[in-house]
Amino acid sequence: MDLIGETTVDKHEWRKQEKEIYLPKQKPTLLTIPRFKYVTISGKGNPNDPDFAEYIGALYSISYGIKMTAKMKGPTPPGHYDYTVYPLEGVWDITDEVKKNFSGQINKDDLVFDLMLRQPDFVTTDYFETIREIVQKKKPSPLLKETNFREIEEGPCIQMLHVGPYDNEPETFSVMEEFAAEAGVTRRSKVHREIYISDFRRTAPEKLKTVLRFQID
Repeated sequence: MDLIGETTVDKHEWRKQEKEIYLPKQKPTLLTIPRFKYVTISGKGNPNDPDFAEYIGALYSISYGIKMTAKMKGPTPPGHYDYTVYPLEGVWDITDEVKKNFSGQINKDDLVFDLMLRQPDFVTTDYFETIREIVQKKKPSPLLKETNFREIEEGPCIQMLHVGPYDNEPETFSVMEEFAAEAGVTRRSKVHREIYISDFRRTAPEKLKTVLRFQID
């Protein structure tokens, strides 16, 4: 329990309080994702490249900065409450040039991505920029200046838990697309979102848990 002013607030834990969004079952489900706040960073290239981790590091530096600054008697925005940092998410696509002559086979070097970490409702653009400046002074990184604060509303979607290697995701997407057809809805595009429930650095590929999601019309 955290005491903020005169208000006692329970710690918000996404694993307990937002299971529908972040801990779905291994079967497709329809849901509507409302507008959420995120710290984001965009890039291009193979996620297996060594420098990919630096994009992730920039996001976590700011997200943990937001979480810990208030505890360390730093600037605290109105409505602040304690919470568990959200899992990493990625929205994946291919370059426009590749789309012109797409063969159906994806070369990971042609991927483009928006990586992001969701933020609590109390975070504002000004607060994000304040924390980014603090983090840049304590732990400088050229990628910090590439981060942005955005509000994103996905709307109607289909999602499903994928268990196993990332390279096997097409099998799960096939199940999701069959479900979409049976439900009378259409996948909007091949752009999709992945939410990484497992830490890929510490989890065997066959045990990785990833939420897969795409928008529908």
